[in-house]
Amino acid sequence: MKMVVLHFYRSLTPPFSAPHPNGGQNIRREERELCYNVNWTSDVPPSSEEADALRWLFGCPFDADSVSDSSYLHPEPSDLVVEIGPRMNFSTAASTNAVSICRSVGLKSIDRVECSRRYLMKFGTRPEEKELQKLTASLYDRMTECVYPETVSSFAVPVRPEQVYEVDILGQGRTALEKANAELGLAFDMWDLDYYTALFQRVGRNPSSVECFDLAQSNSEHSRHWFFKGRLKVDGQEKEMSLFDIIMKTQDTSNPNNVIKFCDNSSAIQGSEVTCVNPTDPSCSGPYRLHRSTRHVIFTAETHNFPTGVAPFSGATTGTGGRIRDVQSTGRGAHVIAGTAGYCFGNLQIPGYSLPWEDASFLYPMQFVSPLDVAIEASNGASDYGNKFGEPVLTGFARSFGLCLPSGERREWVKPIMFSGGIGSMEDAHSRKEPPEPEMLVVKVGGPVYRIGVGGGAASSIQVQGDNASDLDFGAVQRGDAEMEQKMNRVVRACVERVSSNPICSIHDQGAGGNGNVLKELIEPQGAVIYTRNFQLGDPTLSVLEIWGAEYQESNALLLRPSDADFLRSVCRRERCPVDFVGDITGDGKIVLVNGREGDPAPDPSDRNSVPVDLQLDWVLGKMPRKEFDLRRASPDLQALVLPSELTVREALERVLRLPSVASKRYLTNKVDRSVTGLVAQQQCVGPLHTPLADVAVVSLSYLGIVGGATAIGEQPIKCLLDPAAGARLAVGEALTNLVFAQVSDLKDVKCSGNWMWAAKLPGEGAALYDACVAMCDVMAELGVAVDGGKDSLSMAARVGADTVKAPGSLVISTYAVCPDITATVTPDLKNPKQKGVVLYVPLCPGRHRLGGSALAQCYSQLGDQAPDLDVPQTLVSCFQVTQKLLRDRSLSAGHDVSDGGLITCLLEMAFAGNCGLDVDISSPGSSDLEILFAEELGLVLEVSELVVEQVMGQYREAGVQCMRIGCTKGQGPNSQVRVCVNGTEVLSEEVGVLRALWEETSFQLERLQTNPTLAAQEEAELRQRDGPKFHLSFDPSEKPPLPPLSAVPDVAVPGVAVPRVAVVREEGSNGDREMAAALMMVGFEVWDVTMEDLLSGGSSLDAFRGLVFVGGFSYADVLGSAKGWAASVRYNAATREQFEAFRCRGDTFSLGVCNGCQLMALLGWVGPDNPAESGATPTQGVLLTHNLSGRFESRFVTVRIESSPSILLRGMEGSSLGVWVAHGEGLMRFRSQKVQDYITSHNLAAIRYVDDLGNPTEKYPMNPNGSPLGIAGLCSADGRHLALMPHPERCVLKWQWPWMPEDWRQSLDVSPWMRLFQNGYRWCLENPSPSV
Repeated sequence: MKMVVLHFYRSLTPPFSAPHPNGGQNIRREERELCYNVNWTSDVPPSSEEADALRWLFGCPFDADSVSDSSYLHPEPSDLVVEIGPRMNFSTAASTNAVSICRSVGLKSIDRVECSRRYLMKFGTRPEEKELQKLTASLYDRMTECVYPETVSSFAVPVRPEQVYEVDILGQGRTALEKANAELGLAFDMWDLDYYTALFQRVGRNPSSVECFDLAQSNSEHSRHWFFKGRLKVDGQEKEMSLFDIIMKTQDTSNPNNVIKFCDNSSAIQGSEVTCVNPTDPSCSGPYRLHRSTRHVIFTAETHNFPTGVAPFSGATTGTGGRIRDVQSTGRGAHVIAGTAGYCFGNLQIPGYSLPWEDASFLYPMQFVSPLDVAIEASNGASDYGNKFGEPVLTGFARSFGLCLPSGERREWVKPIMFSGGIGSMEDAHSRKEPPEPEMLVVKVGGPVYRIGVGGGAASSIQVQGDNASDLDFGAVQRGDAEMEQKMNRVVRACVERVSSNPICSIHDQGAGGNGNVLKELIEPQGAVIYTRNFQLGDPTLSVLEIWGAEYQESNALLLRPSDADFLRSVCRRERCPVDFVGDITGDGKIVLVNGREGDPAPDPSDRNSVPVDLQLDWVLGKMPRKEFDLRRASPDLQALVLPSELTVREALERVLRLPSVASKRYLTNKVDRSVTGLVAQQQCVGPLHTPLADVAVVSLSYLGIVGGATAIGEQPIKCLLDPAAGARLAVGEALTNLVFAQVSDLKDVKCSGNWMWAAKLPGEGAALYDACVAMCDVMAELGVAVDGGKDSLSMAARVGADTVKAPGSLVISTYAVCPDITATVTPDLKNPKQKGVVLYVPLCPGRHRLGGSALAQCYSQLGDQAPDLDVPQTLVSCFQVTQKLLRDRSLSAGHDVSDGGLITCLLEMAFAGNCGLDVDISSPGSSDLEILFAEELGLVLEVSELVVEQVMGQYREAGVQCMRIGCTKGQGPNSQVRVCVNGTEVLSEEVGVLRALWEETSFQLERLQTNPTLAAQEEAELRQRDGPKFHLSFDPSEKPPLPPLSAVPDVAVPGVAVPRVAVVREEGSNGDREMAAALMMVGFEVWDVTMEDLLSGGSSLDAFRGLVFVGGFSYADVLGSAKGWAASVRYNAATREQFEAFRCRGDTFSLGVCNGCQLMALLGWVGPDNPAESGATPTQGVLLTHNLSGRFESRFVTVRIESSPSILLRGMEGSSLGVWVAHGEGLMRFRSQKVQDYITSHNLAAIRYVDDLGNPTEKYPMNPNGSPLGIAGLCSADGRHLALMPHPERCVLKWQWPWMPEDWRQSLDVSPWMRLFQNGYRWCLENPSPSV
């Protein structure tokens, strides 16, 4: 069959969202276009109907001429035309989703769609060739993209699969293995070479090249953690216990509440009995039901540092995806709830923005991108993946450091840290994996095999990054496909929610080492035979080694009994998730890879191309000799901190508040979804201005209860440079002083993930890590908390020229615990209760003010010589217990921990978040104002009411904990004064808005580089003068709308007849269905789970439903435009199109579209049609939702006003101004014509509008997050039955889902005002019974 590549060109009009290419100052004019390269596999060209469908998919719905078969660029000889596109060696995630769209609309002859960018540049004077090459190089990411020298005519890659060969150890000994080590990039050290040479000499056979690769990945430091499990000698003294043994011993002094520890993809602690919303039968459309069971809280964390350093966006996406799979693969399958994220990078060197402590002379290696790119693109990648998958990110950290130490050694995160953690839940019945048994099926679910991440496990284990060949770095770059991960997650969730029994016997996520690693873990100790031809291949040129060792993402392995195979197939078909039955458990203790299919003639075992792998599992996974490490301590060259003699507090703040670890993280929180799932009780942002300062993340385990889980992070790597032991204790202390502001079951129930990022195999660093680990374990024993899991990354160094630049040794402690009451959480924003707010300070090391390793020291390019510490751990225990009691008693109105930036930063942050002033007087005779205010000693700052201040202070005193009254809350608004006195002398007097602007400055500098710079500047200016939103209620939410008598309602009058039935309709990539179903069930609907696959395949019909709800998310990852693929599946499937139109026209039906569902309803013309007056006609599209003016995804809590409109769902809510979540990238409403817009406004069809702080409709960013004209946020049909809106009311139906509401509302309201929208729908159905009943 001859394949051809079709080309569809789409012109791009200025202004372009991307900046001018570097070196483009000589460009006189620039033109751009996109080219969709479509691989057409049929011998017959596309029909005119098929071509029209493709043009509609690739073009703008409002412009039929926006796509052409020929290029819009017409170059002259002196012009430069450059085409940039994805590398050809594997399909992009965008292609996978585009192909899925094509297949859903009947275009079966397409198997790849790649979009390239074409640039035409006209010059004043044509540059020289060298300059042109430099200009071209600035246009693309060399790790993931390449220049297309000519128009793509074929996607075939001229690669012949490499043959399997024997490594002749029997003939050549270790020399043969050394050669394979170099050729295959195995990263074997001397110990490995000796061990495997001896092993194969002992068994009397040669290994194949695939087996060598397998051993290298499976037994790399990355996979085996040799250092932590090794035999250690420190300064000549042999240690009895390994680091792993020392860590495990922390369990002895903590409560035994672990359900899983140290032995699975995630750890788990004893949870609680909860009621959840589950489908009755997840293999087909059907009603949701309430299911009561015990759910445990699970947590995991890992890093993805090396891939993030070379390709930060894709590295962070795959790091996030790998950690999500860790959560879902816990036990026999688990539920993903929320993520955490952290980033450590070098000096930012932001162009045009000088940070005095950054050394501009530092050089950076070509192998890694710049720290600035890591800060922006890694966080973009992690955010994008979570947004599309549907996992909110709720807490984290960001830190920048690069400094020459007194010894002359440079320490910097040239190799960055990309940290990803995740909290989830697991059914008690699924907490133990079943052991493999003969005849069980070995199954892979998820995406096909690609040449991605080949050798990543070994590459990440290189001692100093940059010492390996650069082409191997390219091989380790990975590809994230959040859409595929989400489909796979739905398959896992369907299995664990199956009513009869979970068909998954065991499940493992695929990560380092690829199939070779994950399948061996799954089948141990029984053994299995695996068939290469049973894998779906994304690239037919893959070699056996690549099939076995590639770390392609979005793939899990599981064991299944044959009787459950049909159920799994049906679920995968419904969710459109690939599934491969790749082998069988044999029971012979061997892993055998056959290069063929099951049922082929028996292969010749001596033919290594027929049987590339034939290994006893004991050789690979059995108990192997421990590696030995001889460590020597190195005494750091420390110098006392010397600050300018006349340095004032105000001058110090000019620097400290701009340091990335201290400064606002708004540039991170604005672009990541923090509300999806509807299970979020506390995310990063607090107070009326949504300021990113929360100490702890809290999630609920259910929509129908207040039991949940809490997690908080601690990390103090700069202190570790001075004293690794103190730094470790401080990391534990910081994590607990963050966690303390959520109610937890008990301090001794708190468990921790300990993640180590350290250049441990370089001189002095291994011993430093050892000291830190011992200190961490000792302090945990005194506190009663324990580690139950964690990961390590021990190659945290990079070659820079002839130098080795080590990253600061880092320990990240992630605490997590069961939260009995998610509503008891205290946030940092000062609230000034009844205008009588009192500020208390609870120091954990009273009288100590050590400045070593502080933000102040770093801002003056120093470390200092004495780090803070947790001197008396029992003080923290007592403080924790008292604070928890105060939470239960609701005695605290605000609270925050003292950490980076010291006490002054803690106080200011509380004022920033509350948008109010402070009057503080602190006394500590014998210490300077800078020491008292900027030392980062552990402690808490609390706000309480004057009415309870003595009672609160008394409780701390009784527990032996110092608690000082240091001031009061004063004023409200950005002009409120912050006044600070130290030892009786005023050292600071400034408006809170001025100081907050300083704290926000670095964040907004980064915002300008990742979003529309004009809008970033606009938000920065607005923030300086905002007072906060003014909410208003025009109705009483606690009063349920009156319902007609049941006897008058046919739907509910007959016993056994269902109440009004609503379908929650979802498409590939939808992620807001479960919270929507819960909201609908709360008001009484019978709610059904219906997929577009159900409708397209005829498995479900819309006839029985009174309501359709189209939910939010990223259908097909929005690759061709928001909801474009979803609309195409309706538009180009006649039977489905007729069903939808019949439902729309029925007078007894209603519909609601939220976010992606709103975009769908606009594309279908259900709201804002271009032909509203044509009665009975099929509506044509009049409104298009396109990219936000900011150019990026916006996650905000905004204010909207309910307008007078015909909407049946908003009845009685008119005039109310309410807070609501938004989370979208394409919410800007464009109208086909002014006539359409005028019709909508004149007929009151703009049912919801974004408003400013005064309650007036606004187009101003960020109160209007997308720039829609007239502040329009939602539209309804003329008859009021159909409502489409971009905000997410389903994520705000419970009070605890609101990130902020006025205190009087929080005290007086029983329910969220948004519940009324859903109650109205139920009421309307009862008032307007279906005539068919």
